[in-house]
Amino acid sequence: MQDREFVRIGLRLFQEGLVGGNFGNMSMRTENGFVVTGTGTYLDDPGELVEVPLEGEAPEGASSEYRVHQAVYRTSGHDAIVHAHPPMAVAASCALSLIRPIDSEGEMLCPEIRVVGGAPGTQELADAVAGALVDAHLVIARGHGTFAAGKTLDEAYLYTSLAEHACRVLAYSGLFGGCNR
Repeated sequence: MQDREFVRIGLRLFQEGLVGGNFGNMSMRTENGFVVTGTGTYLDDPGELVEVPLEGEAPEGASSEYRVHQAVYRTSGHDAIVHAHPPMAVAASCALSLIRPIDSEGEMLCPEIRVVGGAPGTQELADAVAGALVDAHLVIARGHGTFAAGKTLDEAYLYTSLAEHACRVLAYSGLFGGCNR
């Protein structure tokens, strides 16, 4: 059952252009930690999920962003995480430090989207994302991608989609410019 959820959400992410190639990863909390997609896997065909403990190193084959997932699960009540690379959200994160959606759904569900720093796969990024997701469902790693969290993969997916939609509306409105990394 769980594997089907990963495939279903992975397909939606690909179909909506929220991930490309083998970018991104997903996880769900378990009794002893969490399961996460493997490094280099395609989200629409994730293969074997990797069980990771809440403390310590991940087993071989786990996503390179396992530290982010560990930190979020240790510091929040979220049970699922989707990390994607929505192009417009990534572009907005290069130009803005805080994204304030102007579309009705964005204003209602996520009136502010924090942008945090940290290189991919690092503890610095893990700490920044976890800090932002303690009391939120969505954060964008500058120039890298979104991390969305919720009770289910569906909820995390919806926040991922919301980020891209809100950033497209801002872009079409001319409200963010070039990259200031």
